[in-house]
Amino acid sequence: MNIEILGITVLWVFLFGYIMIGAIDFGAGFFNAYSVLTGKQRILTNVIQRYLSPVWEVTNVFLVFFFVGIIGFFPKTAFYYGTTLLVPVSFGIILLAIRGSYYAFETYGARGHKGYSFAYGAAGLLLPASLSIVLTISEGGFVELVDGQPVLDYWKLFTSPLTWSIVVLSIAATLYISAAFLTWYANKAGDREATDLLRKYALIWALPTIITAGGIIFELRKHNPLHYENIQRFWPMFLLSFLLFLGTVFLIWKRRQYGAAFGMLAGQFVFAFFGYGASHYPYLLYPYLTIYDSFTNHAMAIALIIAFVFGLLLLIPSLYLLLRMFLFNKDYVKGKEDHHA
Repeated sequence: MNIEILGITVLWVFLFGYIMIGAIDFGAGFFNAYSVLTGKQRILTNVIQRYLSPVWEVTNVFLVFFFVGIIGFFPKTAFYYGTTLLVPVSFGIILLAIRGSYYAFETYGARGHKGYSFAYGAAGLLLPASLSIVLTISEGGFVELVDGQPVLDYWKLFTSPLTWSIVVLSIAATLYISAAFLTWYANKAGDREATDLLRKYALIWALPTIITAGGIIFELRKHNPLHYENIQRFWPMFLLSFLLFLGTVFLIWKRRQYGAAFGMLAGQFVFAFFGYGASHYPYLLYPYLTIYDSFTNHAMAIALIIAFVFGLLLLIPSLYLLLRMFLFNKDYVKGKEDHHA
């Protein structure tokens, strides 16, 4: 494996970490808001608040690592993506600010305020949608070089079926991942009512997730035939992903082993995400930018890889401790620690 592939693989691992942990967090915020609006907060809010409290600060660390890494490893991405992503990324930063301020209001101000809960839930859904636009742009056809400068064609971008397929997938997958995890979590807490409601949400969002994933592959056939051909080369990964999807839905449907179901769900997304990444190789922005264009110097690349691996070695144990101390601590899960707070 050459150093360019090693660099992009390390970044892809961080992005995957952000997508999985972020999806649980974003979806939890939406379900919390939805439960407040539909009067079901007595069923869900306690379980979701206990999950969100310790986790929200960790989520963005993965995203920061990814952005620092992509510019560090591939400096030319700043030139191609810097101006083109000004609007979606600025929108994403505003949404992150809304989510951060919600925690401040919830912790120090008006707890359970409907307006804050709704803004937080909406921001959680719009954030993956706004960030997913980067994947659409990377497929090519939306950026033109005008006088040597990349210019994004917004009309073309927002009228493309591929854009909306990816946006819908990002929202459906966020809610599916989150509902499956929270079903497991509510079951651990022994909260029957919350488990049943979240299980229903997981089953509802499973179908749109798999349909839109298939829709994206179909759209790529017309939009980027080269990527479509490469996807066909990696079909075993996508087949494994689909089989794991069936396994997850079966276990949730049968109300069995929610932990194993979530493990299979994580496997489903590993195969799909890394299959998609491998089939996109070597392009960062089709057809202008590959991972071999303007790759950073060898010494810098080695230093970045070491830093990122150490970052992962710090992040993974800290996440594990977070899970052990808070999320799957029997007293904490069942809400018995609430009165100490």
